[in-house]
Amino acid sequence: MSGHDAVGRRVFVVGAGAAALFAGGAVSGAEAAVVDGPLPDFHPALKDGLTFPLAWGHSPIHDIRAWRRAARAKVEEHLLVPRPDGTPYAAELAEGPQGDGYGRELVTLSLTPYERVRGVLLTPHGTGPFPAVLLLHDHGAKFDIGKEKLVRPWYDDTRLASAQAWADKYFSGRFVGDELARRGYVVLCLDALGWADRGPLVYDQQQALASNFYNLGSSLAGLMAREDTRAAGFLAGLDRVDARRVAAVGFSMGAYRAWQTAALSDDIAAAVSVGWMTGLKEMMVPGNNTLRGQSAYYMLHPGLARHLDFPDVASIAAPRPMFFLNGGLDRLFPADGVRVAHAKLRAVWRSCHAEERLRLQTWPDLGHVFTAPMQDEVSDWLDSAL
Repeated sequence: MSGHDAVGRRVFVVGAGAAALFAGGAVSGAEAAVVDGPLPDFHPALKDGLTFPLAWGHSPIHDIRAWRRAARAKVEEHLLVPRPDGTPYAAELAEGPQGDGYGRELVTLSLTPYERVRGVLLTPHGTGPFPAVLLLHDHGAKFDIGKEKLVRPWYDDTRLASAQAWADKYFSGRFVGDELARRGYVVLCLDALGWADRGPLVYDQQQALASNFYNLGSSLAGLMAREDTRAAGFLAGLDRVDARRVAAVGFSMGAYRAWQTAALSDDIAAAVSVGWMTGLKEMMVPGNNTLRGQSAYYMLHPGLARHLDFPDVASIAAPRPMFFLNGGLDRLFPADGVRVAHAKLRAVWRSCHAEERLRLQTWPDLGHVFTAPMQDEVSDWLDSAL
């Protein structure tokens, strides 16, 4: 056999089968299987290869401000969606009926050059400028409602029953956005692509949607990140809003969106993430929902894990005030992953001499929910942080 032929033969020997062959053993079907989730049979080796070399404490950059700039640039590089900063918002507002202590408007605006997005804008009665909350909805495998999960849909009776059922299931029957507006916050909540006015998707369509973005040289998760940062800029730029007091708040996928937006936007002064923080390796275990694909594509930036873990990305927001809450019985985010993430977050805020601005809280008897007592604690924290 020539050297060329040997190389040609070797490239077809992969995975556990390769290890068995080079050890002199037979290659069985089981050794070449896709296992647990499905995960490739060699997934432990892939995990071991993730050392997160740009993470604070691992990075060769030892100045925290320089590290934040470098880490943000690395995330930006992996979004695959150009910055749409030059796109005019061209907002159109349509006034709705008054709420209990606040006004309601439908808003339509351009977050990117590609399409117009509809959302809701709530404004407290009184004299502004007011503090504000960019409120980010969850995934939940429920696509008929998006913004309506968090703000009572006065404009669509057909969605009200679905929205109320969602609020009853996860939010103690409350509409979180309406509660915040009653407490004096301007609230902006928009549909992400696939939900409500921008859908609805069918659950099994998510992978196809994501792969089509990749085929087009773009990214579903990158689009969501860009849209959320643009939404933060729009909210901060409103005359009725105090631009120094804008927070991002979200539950579940919305929690991911909240800390991601804080990491990528200087318009966010504080963030609250309810039910989404973990270490990547601890999440990539048999039985975790992420392994099913589908919803994971909204939070998947290809290649970023070669550089940064989830808490590393969230830490780009340091030393701004951040509040991370999780339920101790939340099966989506096992306790070991939460502990790993919290330790990383603490280390960054400590390096910024701002430990008092980071709050990490576990509700031991709760699952994947954002209950009324949790909401009250978040509102009190926002009042002090902003």
